[in-house]
Amino acid sequence: MYKLTFPDQLLGGPTVGEIGEFEVIRVITEQAGSALNGDDAAVLRHATPNSRTVATTDMLVEGRHFQLDWSTPAEIGKKAIVQNFADIEAMGARPVAALLALSAPPHTPVDFIRGLARGIGDRVGEYSAELVGGDITSGDSLVLSVTALGSLGGSLPALTLGRARPGQTVVAHGRIGYSGAGLSLLQRFGRVNVPPEFSELVLAHCAPELTPGRGMVARAAGATAMTDNSDGFIRDLSQIAKNSGVRIDIDSSAIAPDDLLSGAAALLGRDPWEWILSGGEDHTLLATTFGEPPSGFRAIGRVSKSRPDDLVTLDRKTPAFSMGWTSF
Repeated sequence: MYKLTFPDQLLGGPTVGEIGEFEVIRVITEQAGSALNGDDAAVLRHATPNSRTVATTDMLVEGRHFQLDWSTPAEIGKKAIVQNFADIEAMGARPVAALLALSAPPHTPVDFIRGLARGIGDRVGEYSAELVGGDITSGDSLVLSVTALGSLGGSLPALTLGRARPGQTVVAHGRIGYSGAGLSLLQRFGRVNVPPEFSELVLAHCAPELTPGRGMVARAAGATAMTDNSDGFIRDLSQIAKNSGVRIDIDSSAIAPDDLLSGAAALLGRDPWEWILSGGEDHTLLATTFGEPPSGFRAIGRVSKSRPDDLVTLDRKTPAFSMGWTSF
């Protein structure tokens, strides 16, 4: 049977199997505390008038979504929150709470749980949100499942995938291709041997960031459709194009590789456009709007009438890369 191996720096202390369920919960709530956490269920505060609840869930599996020799426990916690809160932001909503379900082998060091919870607590705090509960269980592998809850205020529609219209501008908030480049560097060198000048790319993969509140800003400024770049730039934009019955054309100069991506590509002998177009996990917000780009966003393309051959084009041509992430 496969036995999960933890880095040496986490070993030497007690394990979750030794301290038991309730002490593990205490460790988590100590690092990511909330007055709402600790009962049979969390009772959330009254939502603001004329608001709706937005909910999403996502999982991280060790060896599939993260590796212990690449990421610190805190980075894993931060990544788990961002990939869920990005989905809330992509609807134009505000993240307000998260729940954590965790499966861990009995030999998991308590210090791993402490670091994981610290990363979760730090990241939810950036959004003025809280970890309000969850569940833990013993298992053969390390699996995190986060459920995120958000609030969609006002009467404007949510920023769904099916509301892009011809004539709109495509806008983006965040970096594109950094996470994919970081993953390639980790696969080649491992964490400790990545040249230090590329540490920003590695961090973009291990602990991606998303500026809190950009989804609400885009919705208030008139954006109609939005998603986040989680599965791959072309793949995610294709979902907007397909659901809206439109074609999206991207201006290559607006998303061209910068010096950091180009340097990493030269080192690895790769084409940086592969990371930009199909890398994913940047959690960049991608939206469409009739107006000027909302604050913090930049224009990257246009929406036009659909045509049968392509959902998303680059300079009106078929992109060289479009695969992206697949779950199976």
